[in-house]
Amino acid sequence: MSSIQGTPAGPVTAADVEEAVRLAVTALYGGEGADWSVRAGSLEWDCWETAEHLADDFLGYAVQLGPARPPTDTYLPFAGTRQRPGGPHNVVFADREAGPAGLLHVLEACGGLLAAMVRTTPPDKRAFHPYGVSDAEGFAAMGIVEALVHVHDIAEGLGLPFTPPAGLCDRVLARLFPDAPDAADRWSVLLWCTGRTALPGHPRRTSWRWDGTLREPAGR
Repeated sequence: MSSIQGTPAGPVTAADVEEAVRLAVTALYGGEGADWSVRAGSLEWDCWETAEHLADDFLGYAVQLGPARPPTDTYLPFAGTRQRPGGPHNVVFADREAGPAGLLHVLEACGGLLAAMVRTTPPDKRAFHPYGVSDAEGFAAMGIVEALVHVHDIAEGLGLPFTPPAGLCDRVLARLFPDAPDAADRWSVLLWCTGRTALPGHPRRTSWRWDGTLREPAGR
């Protein structure tokens, strides 16, 4: 079970989403004057496209929780598109004339929507994700994972430092990656779980997915 020094990881909350969004925007503002058309880490997308994809994830997870009775077998039928072959399939695109500062406002706004939905969604509501029908806590964790790993990708492309807090990583690992290694560096473990690095004794993954389904607490 994921934990720091033997302490069980706590639940993932709306405040955690807010923290992840704040960390993302703060880190990426450091590259406001950089060339966002460079490739984002090991992805096939550039840094601008990856930030748009992250904003789209935030919005997508928020709206899945919106209906009184969300579908549990499909996404809501928004009509997305790609701006180029091989680019991300999004509903959300930022006006490039607004520059990186405008892009980050879009990212922050979409992240705020997810935090608000997580905070106000009843705990018994369930909604669809292809990696498991989930609750608000699950969608919060998904949004945080997307934020941390894609900011890592963008930061690599722009040459920026980025290391999120161990506790935040630990909580999303416990919720979405229950079989994650118990290594002490929880950020490196999250990067390993999402196919971005190797760990001692664990080669870099070439495919991966989280498990968003709900699990009964230990002892029940």
